[in-house]
Amino acid sequence: MLGYIILGILQGVFEWLPLSSEAIVTLANEFFLKKEISNSIDLSLFLHFGTLLAVLIYFKKDWREILELKNIKLLYFLTIATITSLILGFPLYKLVKNVAVGNFLLLITGFGLFFTGFLRKKEKKFKNRDYNFKLALIAGFFQGLAVIPGVSRSGVTIFALSLGGFSFPEILKISYMMSLPVVFLSSFYLLLKNPILIFEGWISLIFSFLVGIFTLDFLIKLTKKVNFSKIAFFFGFLCILSALINFFVKFY
Repeated sequence: MLGYIILGILQGVFEWLPLSSEAIVTLANEFFLKKEISNSIDLSLFLHFGTLLAVLIYFKKDWREILELKNIKLLYFLTIATITSLILGFPLYKLVKNVAVGNFLLLITGFGLFFTGFLRKKEKKFKNRDYNFKLALIAGFFQGLAVIPGVSRSGVTIFALSLGGFSFPEILKISYMMSLPVVFLSSFYLLLKNPILIFEGWISLIFSFLVGIFTLDFLIKLTKKVNFSKIAFFFGFLCILSALINFFVKFY
């Protein structure tokens, strides 16, 4: 029971950061529960459903506006991004299983965030809610790349969205809201594939939700107080660190 609680806590913390929460939870699963790697991966992916609920509740006002068709631009943006992710992500999932490729993309993302931080170091004003078609395609494309082992979904989508005119809190909100349709579909698929997951991982789901909504609130509030460039540099550093950790774990 303690092992499952720890897994839920880890998912709730690392889901929002540009680190591979899947890799971290999978390794912890093997360490604490001694499960086979295939079962560890399925459980780590399924735990995203807990943080999905955190996204749903934390941004409930935005989701309500979407359902009531009061924010057509955001609905349009999320729809285009999700369709693009699925079109790219499914064949990539079947074709690419090379962790080295994921680490390379994560390194590029890290240096890209460094570059973005330098470009926007002195920028004070942002064009919030500029949900254009081109940016939706770019964000969806990068989210689709996250099926490659080692690639952080939040890391690559945060980088893609930073190419627009959003403030960092807005970037995080869109990045996390983008995850909901894809995570829901993948969780549903995993439940059909392995229904036992809900029985063995229910306590982990609860803790991933509780810890996830707390850490999400903390991170969003923090980014409202800190300069865009500093957050970009920090997230870029985490991407590079994640790539190095993945490399050494694979090598080991």
